Amino acid sequence: MNGAEVEAAGAAIPAMYLSALRLICGRLGEAANVWAVTGSLAFALRGMDLVVHDIDLQCDRAGAYEIERRLSEFIVEPVRFSEAERIRSHFGALRVCDVRVEIMGDIEKRAAGSGWEPPVDLAQLREWITAHGLHVPVLSLEHECRAYRALGRTERADMLRRWMERE
Repeated sequence: MNGAEVEAAGAAIPAMYLSALRLICGRLGEAANVWAVTGSLAFALRGMDLVVHDIDLQCDRAGAYEIERRLSEFIVEPVRFSEAERIRSHFGALRVCDVRVEIMGDIEKRAAGSGWEPPVDLAQLREWITAHGLHVPVLSLEHECRAYRALGRTERADMLRRWMERE
């Protein structure tokens, strides 16, 4: 579904998240780097009924530093390489409209019993949705489902699978 266009009703999302997203889309819309909203906000924009706690932006390594540059006045954690047990990326955080925004560039996941999986090709997984008057890049639900399962977050993966099956 590369570049798919979807019109989404969108769930009830607090205004501060939409204000932050509007500002982010305005600043990044013309960025050369591929980026996408992921996580709970991306799912709520598709109409899923869940609580949004932050905004997650996924991109490649160069994109992480480009996003940081374009939104420099909002930096709370500069982008740097960060590694945990099952995931690593070029990670940074912003505070936009009092909303935490996490930047994750070139995410790699540790596969069970093996090494690190290489970053995915976001351009192949990105879809565009229109919700709440915004045209927003998100990642395919199929990819999101696989990613959550790979990280051991089976409850979230199962929720996404159920959502996809009802469509």
